Amino acid sequence: CSLIQSHEFSHRISLTVADLGDNVTLTCSRSGDQPRFLFWHKLNFGNMFQRVAVGYLNRTTLEYPFNSSRFRFTKRHDVYSLTIRNVRKEDEATYLCQGGSSISMVFFNGTLLAVNDPKNQKKSVYVKQSPDVESVQLGNSVTLRCSLVYKKEENTSRCPGEHRVHWFRAGSESNPGIIYTDSTCSDGQEGRSCDYRLSKTIRESSDAGTYYCAVATCGQILFGEGTQVETKLGDLNWL
Repeated sequence: CSLIQSHEFSHRISLTVADLGDNVTLTCSRSGDQPRFLFWHKLNFGNMFQRVAVGYLNRTTLEYPFNSSRFRFTKRHDVYSLTIRNVRKEDEATYLCQGGSSISMVFFNGTLLAVNDPKNQKKSVYVKQSPDVESVQLGNSVTLRCSLVYKKEENTSRCPGEHRVHWFRAGSESNPGIIYTDSTCSDGQEGRSCDYRLSKTIRESSDAGTYYCAVATCGQILFGEGTQVETKLGDLNWL
């Protein structure tokens, strides 16, 4: 299904980070002609695809097993909202909004929902980003590194199958958004880490900000602490 090809829609997927027990509202707005049908889908990190809710004209319906008191689907004017109460770790996924008619459906936007669990602070696998800060002249490229690191007693065979890393940027001029998704890594630290790299050209000052990586593995998503990318002036040679 072309809907789940994340590289096609990555520029329309935002990031929402919540703590366990929080209430979260995801929105999908459409100006102009309103879609006859609207769907919320849940794409789990294991690539399992579930339909969460259906909107038809002014009617909204939650699909099983989301038709519980924790979920609410509403339409107000041109905004379709999906609210998740008392958020749980299993709610962590990418939520996609799609609408249109029985003939043609269009992807509108999506949200990656990440759920922080304090119990996972002492986990046997973690994500490390480097460098902490990188200064670069406009027009030059920067290479960001992200490693999924296993402690000594662990090894990558505990979580078979490929991992998937999401890169996103948080800047002062825009909301956090996914900029790249990859599943290719190289072994590091004697097989105890899976290393990813992102090379990006910093073309303008708005490309600066904090770049984060998030690795989906073993049914959960683990976050790095970020790399701060700053722009600097070119070298000035004075006679």
